[in-house]
Amino acid sequence: MVFTYFVDRCDTRVRAYKNGKTFDQCREIAESINPSFKKQIEEHNKVLWTEILNQVDHDELIYKLTLKFLRRDGYDIGNNKIPEVKKFIL
Repeated sequence: MVFTYFVDRCDTRVRAYKNGKTFDQCREIAESINPSFKKQIEEHNKVLWTEILNQVDHDELIYKLTLKFLRRDGYDIGNNKIPEVKKFIL
């Protein structure tokens, strides 16, 4: 006997995250705050992960997207031993 049933799955594009935001809204927020982090990196040569986390009001998804977009834009996002974002030095 074979049972066939369908499970409704959450679509990541419409699921509500922290404060009721959708994934796309979180992406837009992360993209919009990246220029301020880039400016801070230019001025101080680095920005700490804790500073990013504080600025995004401890919203984990926006925090992770921000780091992802900084890496995409050519910045070294560090690791657990060096928790800071800085320019790549070649």
